[in-house]
Amino acid sequence: MSDISVVIPTYNRLWSLPQAISSCRSNGCRVEIIVVDDGSTDGTWDWLQAQTDVVAIRTENWGKDWAVQTAMEMAHGDYVRFLDSDDWLTPQANREQLAIARQTGADVVVAGYEDHDDATGVRHVNDWVDCDDFIAQQLGEVWSSHYSAFLFRRELVRDIPHRQDFALRDDRLFILEVSMRKPRLAVYRQPGFVHRRHGSERLQHTAGFKRDVGYWTYISIFRKVLAMLEAQGELTLRRKRAAIGVMWPNVRSFAKAYPTEAAEIVDWIYRLDPDFKPPVRPVLTLAYKVLGFAMTERLLRFRVLWP
Repeated sequence: MSDISVVIPTYNRLWSLPQAISSCRSNGCRVEIIVVDDGSTDGTWDWLQAQTDVVAIRTENWGKDWAVQTAMEMAHGDYVRFLDSDDWLTPQANREQLAIARQTGADVVVAGYEDHDDATGVRHVNDWVDCDDFIAQQLGEVWSSHYSAFLFRRELVRDIPHRQDFALRDDRLFILEVSMRKPRLAVYRQPGFVHRRHGSERLQHTAGFKRDVGYWTYISIFRKVLAMLEAQGELTLRRKRAAIGVMWPNVRSFAKAYPTEAAEIVDWIYRLDPDFKPPVRPVLTLAYKVLGFAMTERLLRFRVLWP
């Protein structure tokens, strides 16, 4: 039995995978490193065969979500964490977060993280922000960190999948589902991992139609979660407003290509919170009222109106 299982899905990341794996090897705790090579063509699988302390699995390029699910079926650790193969853990994160989990009985040990810019070498620390409502926090009330910085009790999350239907924002839905289970939290006051910013392709960096799908996926996640909270009698005004604050810029961006569909979401937002005031200039507020959201956004697109 391992203390921690680290799940790493990867696809054509041999240039960064060795560093990610190396960062998982920790003194003072037993770490099971599970890497799922999702059909790489850059030599990743051959390289993995030489890593004697890695559980290596090969899949046929079905995407990150299926790769993570495959790894979770193999995991044996008391706790689990998720790491992208182009990021890496901070040196003491596994050992120190595990110690906190053992001492407090926490289901989730949360933390902040570092951003690292490959182009400049600049690092920026994003400290954890305390909040007395973990659900509201993950809905967007305050900064919610990144789930790769968190250590999860495996029994808590073993039946929460990374859902393929929401693949572009699967980690956001995952942590929202975790939050709705009301986990016992503890805080690690150091960065839990390093998020690498680089010029290579990342799943969350999209353009064109995929970008619009990303906006819609994000909105759909919040609609789904708010419906679940309402069914449980736990959809407070505070949580509604947290979600609306995150949805609004996504709705505006989505409206550039799909104003009619976005207008339907805006109507739903007003039903959620009749007192909602769009964070836009007064001229746009007036235009929304007189012309309607969809028409106003169409005119903005063709520069008939100015924001």
